[in-house]
Amino acid sequence: MPELVVTALLAPSRLTLKLLRAFMWSLVFSAALVAAAVYGCIALTHVMCRPRRGFCGRPRHNPPVCLSDPTLGEHCFLILRSSGLRLHYVSAGRGKGPLMLFLHGFPENWFSWRYQLQEFQSRFHVVAVDLRGYGSSDAPKDVDCYTMDLLMADIQDVILGLGYSKCILVAHDWGALLAWNFSIYYPSLVERMVVVSAPPMSVYQDYSLHHIGQFFRSNYMFLFQLPWLPEKLLSMSDFQILKTTLTHRKRGIPQLTPSELEAFLYDFSQPGGLTGPLNYYRNIFRTFPLEPQELATPTLLLWGEKDPYFEQGLVEAISSRFVPGRLEPHILPGMGHWIPQTNPVEMHQYMWAFLQDLLD
Repeated sequence: MPELVVTALLAPSRLTLKLLRAFMWSLVFSAALVAAAVYGCIALTHVMCRPRRGFCGRPRHNPPVCLSDPTLGEHCFLILRSSGLRLHYVSAGRGKGPLMLFLHGFPENWFSWRYQLQEFQSRFHVVAVDLRGYGSSDAPKDVDCYTMDLLMADIQDVILGLGYSKCILVAHDWGALLAWNFSIYYPSLVERMVVVSAPPMSVYQDYSLHHIGQFFRSNYMFLFQLPWLPEKLLSMSDFQILKTTLTHRKRGIPQLTPSELEAFLYDFSQPGGLTGPLNYYRNIFRTFPLEPQELATPTLLLWGEKDPYFEQGLVEAISSRFVPGRLEPHILPGMGHWIPQTNPVEMHQYMWAFLQDLLD
């Protein structure tokens, strides 16, 4: 068929897609402006209640001692083959078993896996990375440096760079979004997955279009689409919004010690420390609409019954996309979003049972 004819036949579909994307972006930026007004009021309230902290975040010059705890592992760096970026990771248990690779979420870093590093280093080579843009890893400033393709290439380079041909991928929040995609496009590199508190993006997209309540739970994502303003609001009153997110009595990690809180805030307080992490969110809507994807990697899914950011209905939506028998989902009563840090004992019990056959 002549190319001109093919182009003419496809023109209506292409126009429809462009109009759909234009409509989607108009809604996104409208929601972003509303979210900016709400979070602006919250940030200003924090400043007025704590005027001595001022409008900026206090720079931290020395990392807290807990970041250098030797029981968690050895601090190392890896130059990524695809990008040349330098990624920081903490490693323990080398030579004791398969590679167990941990991917953190926002607003976290490798330290969010401290309990799991201690628990599994006796039987696995455990590695917790600082994703690009976080912590001691390189943090390019351009939004285009945080596309899903580039982030998945980072994971591939870490696995191969550590000398392995496959891994057990353990992921939470943003790390889980990466893990879902990675298991689809690089299935031979993932033997098992343990996913905590996050759905695949295609499932999230379809579910949110039919459940408006999920959009309200994810309102912060719209704020993060804007340039520079989110960084400013999150840093006001010495990062009070982030502090509240992490330590809230019901929605956060209530047992987080001051030193452990500083383990996260230290990185964000460095110059440009928030821009890289927020650039992950600034790429979320660039691939809309997403096609449904079949999931096949054997996966343990842990979901908090009281997760304030994701509805329980997403678990059933995820299950509907799986090859039968490959997903083991658990909704954990009374638990929230930060399961690896708030309920490590329960998480470890599920993980040991799920991985037992690999150790026999």
